[in-house]
Amino acid sequence: MKFVIDRAIPFIEGVFEPCGATVVYKEGPDIVRADLLDADALVIRTRTRCDAALLEGTAVKLIATATASMDNIDQAWCKEHGVFVQNASGCNAGGVTNYVFSALFGTASRKSIPLNGATIGIIGLGSAGQRVEEMALALGFKTLRYDPLRAEKEWQHTEFHDLDTVLEGSDVITMHIPVNATTRGMADATFFARMKPGAFFINTAQGELVVEEDLIRAIPRLGPVALDTWCHEPDINRKLLDVVDIATPHIAGYTLQGKQIGTSLAVRAVARFFSLSSLFEFFPTTEILEYQAVHIDAHDKTQGQIASVIQYNYPIFTDDFMFRMDPSRFNELRIGYRYRREFYF
Repeated sequence: MKFVIDRAIPFIEGVFEPCGATVVYKEGPDIVRADLLDADALVIRTRTRCDAALLEGTAVKLIATATASMDNIDQAWCKEHGVFVQNASGCNAGGVTNYVFSALFGTASRKSIPLNGATIGIIGLGSAGQRVEEMALALGFKTLRYDPLRAEKEWQHTEFHDLDTVLEGSDVITMHIPVNATTRGMADATFFARMKPGAFFINTAQGELVVEEDLIRAIPRLGPVALDTWCHEPDINRKLLDVVDIATPHIAGYTLQGKQIGTSLAVRAVARFFSLSSLFEFFPTTEILEYQAVHIDAHDKTQGQIASVIQYNYPIFTDDFMFRMDPSRFNELRIGYRYRREFYF
């Protein structure tokens, strides 16, 4: 067996070698077709574009990504050519949720915006969207939910709303929906015009959900805007960067716990595909106490106290500051990011 692995995946070095595998570690963007000619599996993050140009004529039977997103993988081509693809669904949900509420409370505190009784509109109720809703309810927010695919299956049991109802009724809009032919560019001029004046807009999903020029034009009537994802990464829209309240280089899900989960799911996918029984239940272990999530008691805390506690556990404006100092370091900041510790209420 030969596996090619993105060396930036944490906790993975040395995992497969005891099973007799030959392992090649490379930077994700540097993986080329020649590396895969005799490789049985490819283990990646979002930094490797997996399409016909990379995979045609190779021996790859499995692509396992240690991320929730699969936008970098041509899934249709893989299916047609018998390449099995497995992602780490839900691994970043906790980190994304932490980001959303750090951005929300942080900008509200800076601009003296009260959040008592606010309604959070959640666009997409996958793993991250569900976690955002759980924390929102735990903190006393109301929620409105938009997810047409889930609504189609669950409408008899779960309350969903149409997009206009969510946009018009929410004080905060947070994006957690994948990019596809239907959703690409959904946050356009019409979308922003339907939002409440002064409403927050947070995007931690994918930059291509947003028509960036329309967002720039809409910002004067919106409330705080926080963006972690951008069109054309890493060459982001500097004009948009200058007018948003929080800007970060696609690191919302970068937590210690999220990376442990992502790596474990990728390793287990490879283990099951190639019958490596010793790794069926693999999970990275560490003696470091900080790798444990932090429970925060929100009982009887004021909005200001909650904001302070959240900022202490994830000082999001530090990430914003580091990014604004030199946006051209987008990839460098992602690769060298110091994974933070998750918190929950």
